[in-house]
Amino acid sequence: MKKRFFAVLAVFAFVGAALFAEEAGAAEAVEATAGIGGAIKYIAAAIAVGLACIAGGIAVGKIGSSAMGAMSENPELSGKALPFVGLAEGICLWGMLVAVLILIL
Repeated sequence: MKKRFFAVLAVFAFVGAALFAEEAGAAEAVEATAGIGGAIKYIAAAIAVGLACIAGGIAVGKIGSSAMGAMSENPELSGKALPFVGLAEGICLWGMLVAVLILIL
């Protein structure tokens, strides 16, 4: 199962990198991303976003189910449990920020 997961993740990363590389229409953009250095940037950005979103989804799933279980026993805990779900979603935003920094720099 893990081998299949990482194989699918690698395929998505390479396909995403190829799609971003082909979108560059201007000659300057093509020259800026020419070579292996430009492709590595797109692959790194795709991996950063992909892994961050997968980790965020796992965290939200575990925290959300625990929060719902706690709120079913004591409804007053809703204000204390929901911010933790928001913190787990922040993982995805950090992955997006890293990807933007990779592509800009």
